[in-house]
Amino acid sequence: MKIFVGNMSKETSEQQLRDSFEKFGEVTSANILLDKESGKSTGFAFVDMPSDDEAHTAITGINIRALAGRPLERNKGKKE
Repeated sequence: MKIFVGNMSKETSEQQLRDSFEKFGEVTSANILLDKESGKSTGFAFVDMPSDDEAHTAITGINIRALAGRPLERNKGKKE
């Protein structure tokens, strides 16, 4: 399942993002969206977890202030 993560600190690394979600299960990818001009984080990301159950647990269970003290938004991503 693809999980949208928003309102992240722009200093958050993909490894920090991955580590936060791996507490709830396997993470196949953690991708922070970058601004095309500056190459810096937009504050949004997508995390892919192969297990829907683990993904739902992560969405509801992750500490909303897990990364740099910011209240994270996290939702099930739209299917492509």
